Amino acid sequence: MRQSPANRILILLKTEGPQLAATIGDALGISSEAARQQLTKMADEGLVEPVTEAASGRGRPRQLWHLTPAGNSRFPDGHADLTATLLTTMANQLGQGAVDTVISAREAETLKRYRSEIDVTADLPSRVAALAAIRTREGYMADHWQEEDGPLVLVENHCPICAAATACAGFCRSELETFRATLGASVEREEHILLGARRCAYRIRVV
Repeated sequence: MRQSPANRILILLKTEGPQLAATIGDALGISSEAARQQLTKMADEGLVEPVTEAASGRGRPRQLWHLTPAGNSRFPDGHADLTATLLTTMANQLGQGAVDTVISAREAETLKRYRSEIDVTADLPSRVAALAAIRTREGYMADHWQEEDGPLVLVENHCPICAAATACAGFCRSELETFRATLGASVEREEHILLGARRCAYRIRVV
């Protein structure tokens, strides 16, 4: 299905971060002026906002377009309010141990499913690519690449369980352990949405 210009801009800002209007125009195959007109309309709807940032050196300040919280909310957060409420109620009524039991059960089920879909005999880059594909299918808008100095990078531009993770940090800890067990590698989280980053990013190395 063909995406509208507004949706394409939202996806671009979500996956690539703040952008110049000219860069957005290039990505959409339209002029900078047409991109600015679309961005202005989206700003009026509260989806994006321009932020002026100082350029490096003696260059003129640059105006970068950012997603607003309303723009971010266009990306699904699986039953956010209900999930957060259930977790809080469970912790209050049954104790944190009950929540930990649920998280552990989810981790075991997820690990079993990932291992059934990923060829453990493949090399690490192939395993990371397979994991990124699975996570994208699950709504995390994942990407991956290998840096020149060797480490692999996995990024997730969206978190469909963000409300649950906010209510219970154990979900984030569990996912990190699941990645390590699935890949059989050293995995460290270097950017974290819950700490204010626009994405979660992981650096992956052979153990």
